[in-house]
Amino acid sequence: MCSIMGYCGSGAAFDAFKKGFEKTLSRGPDDSRIVDTGKGLLGFHRLSIMGLTPSGMQPFELDGSYVVCNGELYGFEKQKERLKQKGYTFQSDSDCEILLPMYCEYGTDMFKMLDAEFACIIYDGKRQTYIAARDPIGIRPLYYGYDPSGIILFASEAKNLVGLTDKIMPFPPGHYYKDGKFICYCDIAKVDEVFYDDLETVCSKIHDKLVAGVEKRLVADAKVGFLLSGGLDSSLVCAIAAKKSRTPIKTFAIGMSEDAIDLKYARQVADTIGSDHKEIYMTPEEVLSNLETVIALLGTFDITTIRASMGMYLVCKAIHEQTDIRVLLTGEISDELFGYKYTDFAPSAEAFQLESEKRIRELHMYDVLRADRCISVNSLEARVPFGDLDFVKYVMSIDPERKLNKYGKGKYLLRHAFENGGYLPDEILWREKAAFSDAVGHSMVDYLKAYAERCYTAGQFEEGCKKYTHATPFTKESLLYRDIFEKYYPGQGEMITDFWMPNKSWEGCDVNDPSARVLSNYGDSGK
Repeated sequence: MCSIMGYCGSGAAFDAFKKGFEKTLSRGPDDSRIVDTGKGLLGFHRLSIMGLTPSGMQPFELDGSYVVCNGELYGFEKQKERLKQKGYTFQSDSDCEILLPMYCEYGTDMFKMLDAEFACIIYDGKRQTYIAARDPIGIRPLYYGYDPSGIILFASEAKNLVGLTDKIMPFPPGHYYKDGKFICYCDIAKVDEVFYDDLETVCSKIHDKLVAGVEKRLVADAKVGFLLSGGLDSSLVCAIAAKKSRTPIKTFAIGMSEDAIDLKYARQVADTIGSDHKEIYMTPEEVLSNLETVIALLGTFDITTIRASMGMYLVCKAIHEQTDIRVLLTGEISDELFGYKYTDFAPSAEAFQLESEKRIRELHMYDVLRADRCISVNSLEARVPFGDLDFVKYVMSIDPERKLNKYGKGKYLLRHAFENGGYLPDEILWREKAAFSDAVGHSMVDYLKAYAERCYTAGQFEEGCKKYTHATPFTKESLLYRDIFEKYYPGQGEMITDFWMPNKSWEGCDVNDPSARVLSNYGDSGK
């Protein structure tokens, strides 16, 4: 990961900008630079992944224009060659160096041409204006706000902007900002054409597109590792990568010291694919002592995001401290595409599709946010194969009737797509889901709930909830998280739309806890 920040107008207070920008130094510990464009400031903290030499340091400059980008541009080499034929020269092997030449050639049309996870800020020296943009899923973070004089600021994380603006908001994924407006260049969840392919064709395409998504994310000049929870999604990513790698891949798993369900499953997968596997244990004391740290780094009060971040933060911390790995592949975004446990209760194919669209559009506030912050705060980069744009567009376009759980097994299409080829044994491929936030040990969630119960009396809970009119807490656990959030992001609760919860309007989903464990269809692997 890297960190970017921009003050997009004259009269910037350099010291205040620098102080805010330094809050995300861990995202890019290799080098830092702030440039004065003549009409504002651009900052960049570098984590060297592609083009490791000093020439790859940003901001890049071209004829008085500048760019900072936190991103991975897949297949950039082809675009680079086309730009060379147009007369552009390049000083580094960095993928992001192509952005200014692309802007010169294509303007804002460039953003829909990128196969990338990215957030960027461009200063157009000729027009003396700023453009900013974010990838269609929002895998790379970007926030914005306005200073008292109305000048817009952009930054990788909300914490960069605390104290510089009254209201911090997430930059909408799939949009670019220009001339004071946010313009959608790609609504990744919108389906232009439904594909009514037969089952085998659907599964063949799922297989090929996911394999391609994993393969392109193995390309890095820095060392690559894998988070392995033992669930279907991360296991498939690891199994595909193991087949594509000439040497054993490095996998990492974490679990509670006393009931680490997922460590058992992860070890089984690691043994099957022959990975170089490392297990990390966490204790109840570590969970509680790191709770405030995790909420502060996340910038959210959402229950399921915080629960699932405890293990992810601690395993990434161990990877950072104990290895020289800089890139991690993860299994996020599969649920939003193929279904959660609760989407088994979808009353119709149309309802399933609408729910999937909603979840994809909100990913940047939940699972994607979790993966970015837990990984980047430990000076690592996240790559998300299930978020591959070609893969997401295809799966969203599959006839939703096929995605309903009519097969007696959730995520049937994904499982069937990898049934052949020796990726995973049947007992792993067809095992029922255990939710990650619980699978790190059911007791972890129980410890958090019990701790929250001790923090408030019934009266304190009732009064505490009244403080918040937006996303009002509804359990002591949710109130605890909100109170901690407000310490670090005072008055910024609207950054998060609401609590991630199953669709309460569906029969069987009117629950008061986001865990799949409370649903009637929770699988055998969760017992």
